[in-house]
Amino acid sequence: MFETFEFINEDFPWFFASLAAVFGAVTGSFLNVCIYRIPVGRSIIFPGSSCACGRPIPFYHNIPIFTWIILRGRANCCEERFSIRYPAIELLTAILFFWVWTIYSPIVAIIGMLFVAFLICATFIDLDHMIIPDRFSIGGMVIGVILSFIFPSLHGLEGLPLVSNIHSGVSAIIGALIGAGLVYWIAVLGEIIFRKPAMGEGDVKFVGFIGAFCGWQGAVFSMFGGALMGTVVLLPILLISRLCSRNKSAKKKTEEENLPKVDGAEEEDVPFGTHVPFGPMLAVAGLIYFLGFHLYVDAYFADFVFNFLTP
Repeated sequence: MFETFEFINEDFPWFFASLAAVFGAVTGSFLNVCIYRIPVGRSIIFPGSSCACGRPIPFYHNIPIFTWIILRGRANCCEERFSIRYPAIELLTAILFFWVWTIYSPIVAIIGMLFVAFLICATFIDLDHMIIPDRFSIGGMVIGVILSFIFPSLHGLEGLPLVSNIHSGVSAIIGALIGAGLVYWIAVLGEIIFRKPAMGEGDVKFVGFIGAFCGWQGAVFSMFGGALMGTVVLLPILLISRLCSRNKSAKKKTEEENLPKVDGAEEEDVPFGTHVPFGPMLAVAGLIYFLGFHLYVDAYFADFVFNFLTP
């Protein structure tokens, strides 16, 4: 059976790659359920999918991606619009599963799909609720370590079975510890310098999860790569926020000049962009590392360590 699989995979690589994309779209539909229900403590299995009006959604109106296109973004039962984010997550998952399958061996690709699914869920939950549930960070970390012990190819290790298994598992544990420890101490220093929490505990555990799957190199890259992307994203937001705040303040000052002043009646506006979730930046950086950039990052760290140790 395995020989047949290898034959089809070698002679018709598009076949299993297409199945990976279809599986990704179906998984993306399930991830939409997880993203919506997990933060509010609802079961991800029961009840089945339902419309905002309360009516159950039949299976033929629950086809990933195509349902949204066919129904033009409206529910069939009540004509209520539903967000384009649902098919976008399904399409994103399909593309990423296809990508993972094309660059890795089947076993590593299947593990990578689980890694990608956890990253997607954590990202959108963090965007919506500013939290990363422990089932994705701590749970994902434990799963990553266990899978590393069982499948050493996840960390690119080959050789004697028992030796490579132990080496792979230790690499996952080191990656989790270095990732979580690095973020923790950066968060501590940030709190000392800025006099307020710089990062949440969820980010600490989340980088540990990335390290369990990607090793310490992936954890370090996700931390600093995420910080770089956060800076690129955050600076424009803060600049726009500052301009909007100035315009709003000038308008408010003009309006207040024509109104009687009341003692003690002061309002403090919270500027847009003050709170930005860091989890999505970490997830994108970890995804970039896993989807091929690890070749360059690992080579850089290997060269750096060699030059550091060589007198």
